[in-house]
Amino acid sequence: MKIAVIGGGSTYTPELVDGFIRRKDALPVDELWLMDIAAERLEVVGDFARRMVEAAGSPFTVHATAERSTAIEGASFVVTQIRVGGMEARSKDEHLGIRHGLVGQETTGVGGMAKALRTIPVMLEIARDVARLAPDAFLINFANPSGLVTEALLRHSDVQAIGLCNIPWNAKAQIAEWLGVPVQEVEMDYVGLNHLSWIRGVRVRGQDRTEQMLSAYVDALEREGVHGASLDLVRAMHAWLNYYLRYYYHTAQVIEEQKAAAQTRAEEVMEIEKDLFALYSDPTLKEKPEALEKRGGAYYSEAAAALMADIFNDAGTTHVVNVHNVDSHNVDSRNAAAIPNLPKDVVVEIPCRITRSGATPIPTEPMAPAMWGLICAVKAYELLTVQAAVTGDREAARLALLVHPLGPEGDRIDAVLDDLLEINRQYLPRFFTQE
Repeated sequence: MKIAVIGGGSTYTPELVDGFIRRKDALPVDELWLMDIAAERLEVVGDFARRMVEAAGSPFTVHATAERSTAIEGASFVVTQIRVGGMEARSKDEHLGIRHGLVGQETTGVGGMAKALRTIPVMLEIARDVARLAPDAFLINFANPSGLVTEALLRHSDVQAIGLCNIPWNAKAQIAEWLGVPVQEVEMDYVGLNHLSWIRGVRVRGQDRTEQMLSAYVDALEREGVHGASLDLVRAMHAWLNYYLRYYYHTAQVIEEQKAAAQTRAEEVMEIEKDLFALYSDPTLKEKPEALEKRGGAYYSEAAAALMADIFNDAGTTHVVNVHNVDSHNVDSRNAAAIPNLPKDVVVEIPCRITRSGATPIPTEPMAPAMWGLICAVKAYELLTVQAAVTGDREAARLALLVHPLGPEGDRIDAVLDDLLEINRQYLPRFFTQE
């Protein structure tokens, strides 16, 4: 088995390597290929990955390359964790939001849109390579905004793409701890989009444990000193709330926090990554360092390695991933959606049955109006952003900003869009072809 990691010079990669090592029996990898255009980062991470694997008894070989086709050819799985423009571009996205009094977070709001516009064209190039060189491979996408990028992949390529996020995995592990049960016994009624989701219910061995979960959840929020308004929302919606919902439910507070912060998250991460690369360069280091937890993405290796292992083993387990909203259990699946009040051809984040065929959504109940309304607006934004990224259509980009709940007011759309495109000019040539 060959696995290719595109963006293999990422500080996340040792987390992924650790996951492969710990699942070496369930996921019998022979070759791990790390590909990255950043030579120095790739050399450091590649050498560290080899030391990790050697210390574990060399269950597989590690290769590093700058050639994407070499990494992808013949792979069973292709993992994408790219960041077009690096942390410098992310920092510009965050400052873009601050300049215009908007949320500039990397996956949400105007920052998320900028990242999507940069990322989607490159991801579609990768998908074309996968279709040509590894047509039977699964493309496991971790590149943010994961759901929106997966939407583009499933609409504009022929690859078997599955979008992945660590948040559902983390939530399941936390709920298992709250309830004092093994994580594999927790069944979540999880519904929504990537970074825009709710857990409406929890069952353990067939028993409804939703009330206990919500009680423990509220207790945890209170211990963290979370504002009472957020607790009221949990009670009103009777659901666990993805923490990214705070950007929508407490927008003014988030924007004030952005303005008051001494540095943006990108600037903070750049300092963390500098320290991590210093650690990775230590020839005596052979295990992922605890400092990696500061980078974010906790349990990424668990989510990714477990998903690939369960596909390989035809496990029939359940994972929450990003896929088309199709209810293939329905006799007339041509007209059926797993979440009934959303279109079947849009990407959602939902529990899926995992087999060697991939991820099959598990049908669920319709979304309540308080959830459905926000989802519809954000999905409209996502579809318009995909259109804009693929075609360079400024009008589609303008409409995407218009419909986004976190977008600018109507008379500010052109100013924000012009600023967004200009700071990303080198990555968005489609938008400047007529100049």
